[in-house]
Amino acid sequence: MIERPVALVTGASRGIGRAIALELARLGYDVAISHFDFAPDGKPDESAAQQTLRDLAAAGARCSALRADVSNPEDRRKLVDLTRSQFGRCDFLMNNAGVAPLKRTDILEATEESFDRVLKINLKGPYFLTQLVANWMVQQRKEHPGRAFRICNTASMSSYTSSTGRGEYCISKAGVSMATMLWADRLAEFNIGVFEVRPGIIATDMTSTVKEKYDKLIAEGLTPTKRWGQAEDVARAVGAIAEGRLDFSTGQVINVDGGFHLRRL
Repeated sequence: MIERPVALVTGASRGIGRAIALELARLGYDVAISHFDFAPDGKPDESAAQQTLRDLAAAGARCSALRADVSNPEDRRKLVDLTRSQFGRCDFLMNNAGVAPLKRTDILEATEESFDRVLKINLKGPYFLTQLVANWMVQQRKEHPGRAFRICNTASMSSYTSSTGRGEYCISKAGVSMATMLWADRLAEFNIGVFEVRPGIIATDMTSTVKEKYDKLIAEGLTPTKRWGQAEDVARAVGAIAEGRLDFSTGQVINVDGGFHLRRL
């Protein structure tokens, strides 16, 4: 029996993370996922994560899930420990978990509470989860020099695009982009590739509240490709990384944004 590589995907019960987890399963990975969902009544909700697990199993993957808040150090350790105990290895880390501000607020009135929440989940969490997994990958590299190890971050067009009604989100994603460069630099000596996908306007739960606004902007030419992005568009880009097609391009950013990043006259 051929031993399959293992991917750890955070924020994978829904949206982009779920699509990435399923893409990795189709490419032959076993998959550990994290989620931190709540039902409308504020209680923890496992339903979306359980459906994702069923779909991963149907795609042929061994899989497991853990309810984990990536901003919590103990939860990060539990997530890595689960992956280690269930699978014994981690070949691919996908830092995808992230949140938008609970309320869009002009930066002249934005609160420290919202800033701290978004930065802890979107930047601090993946930064230190990467530290944990990277050290484990370095150890694995010594024991299994023939294996391929890769890390990918989900950033955003907001890494470089001003949106003054959600400044904390923009700052968090700009930080993720710098973290990609830092980890790519530090881990190159161990031949561990670090990459980034930068989604644009993607149809997810997070963007559902601004659908009308972006329907109009896309129709008016905000993006050269005049359609919403889909979670599967992002997943296919991550799949190219996971297949090793960019292994000599560590630090590379893939814009998945319908051409939004182009400067046009």
